[in-house]
Amino acid sequence: MSGPLTFLVASPHLHGEVFGGTVILLLEHDEKGAMGLIVNAPTPQPVSELMAGAEGQDTPAWLGGPVDPTLGWCLYPDALELDGEISLVPGLNVSSSLDVLRAVMESGQTYMLVLGYAGWNAGQLAGEARAGAWVWVEQDTPELLWDIPAAGRWSEALRRLGVIPSTIMPGGAQA
Repeated sequence: MSGPLTFLVASPHLHGEVFGGTVILLLEHDEKGAMGLIVNAPTPQPVSELMAGAEGQDTPAWLGGPVDPTLGWCLYPDALELDGEISLVPGLNVSSSLDVLRAVMESGQTYMLVLGYAGWNAGQLAGEARAGAWVWVEQDTPELLWDIPAAGRWSEALRRLGVIPSTIMPGGAQA
């Protein structure tokens, strides 16, 4: 993958248990649909409680979305040159390989184990954006993930656009 990272930032008017206040790292978006990972929803369970052989891994697991929560994704900064790794931008890699996850844990680097994903059918995400549900934020670097605590990612993503959440009107832009 090349080009900037795209984050979908929930509009302040998007309410709901799953997507209200979320920041989603968009991994795919084409004519067939879209998929991404919520990156600001840590779960109360540490990785060590969810995986056999992960003793001492006290970092929280993350809720990536409502689709297939048994599928895990690993986000991490330093590539290990293993099969199954995808480099998104320098400083951010992703893999759904259990072998890569274990190698990342053994390497001692920062990582996020993200469970599930958010998905949209063809045209669905564009329709939601037109309705004002999402604000798109593009970044060339991944510091929003690594340098900003989860609780502040939503407001920081909007701040980077120069947007004050209370000024976003419901309904989105219509031309």
